[in-house]
Amino acid sequence: MVISSPSLTVAPGVFLWREWLSPDAQKALLANLYARLKAAPLYRPAMPGSGKPFSVEQSNLGPLGWVSDKTGYRYQPAHPVTAKPWPDMPPALRTLWDVLAPQFLPKPSPPSCCLVNFYRAGARMGLHQDRDEADTSQPVIAISLGDEALFRIGGAVRKGPTRSVALASGDVIAFGGAARMAFHGIDRVRPGTSTLVPGGGRFSLTIRHVAPPG
Repeated sequence: MVISSPSLTVAPGVFLWREWLSPDAQKALLANLYARLKAAPLYRPAMPGSGKPFSVEQSNLGPLGWVSDKTGYRYQPAHPVTAKPWPDMPPALRTLWDVLAPQFLPKPSPPSCCLVNFYRAGARMGLHQDRDEADTSQPVIAISLGDEALFRIGGAVRKGPTRSVALASGDVIAFGGAARMAFHGIDRVRPGTSTLVPGGGRFSLTIRHVAPPG
């Protein structure tokens, strides 16, 4: 497979590939996702401490899944509602990791989690770091399906300067190296900018490796 150069370097260590998936490939990936969500339905996690529900709905694919509730953030092998193991990742997601992760480090470990975030109109994700992984040498790679979203990313300090970029259906954004601990989030979703997801909305599929080798 020929690896195309990033469409845009958003910041040092943060790269964007526009239209990584064709419209047909997006439809195929969405169908694979919906099939897996039958076994691991979307649910609304809660903030640690307060128990306030997220505005996004979530699920996971792969051996481990990221969850949040009143007791804290963590990775676990089972769905918090059904108590069943998370479904496997679609092959297209594993291929995405195998192609792009080596651009950040010579021998990346295999992905062990794909966090599924579903944004309906009005949902957002505040600035945060992906810091619950034991091995932060590995990159974070995410693909968007559905409505366009405004993605914001800064540095390792929450109140530092940030940059924003629009993410459309089929786009891939990845960050690692010096940017691995960058604060990032979704300011808003732009309803009606895609017809891919029935009823509207946006899926973000974020692939990562959780634990160090061994």
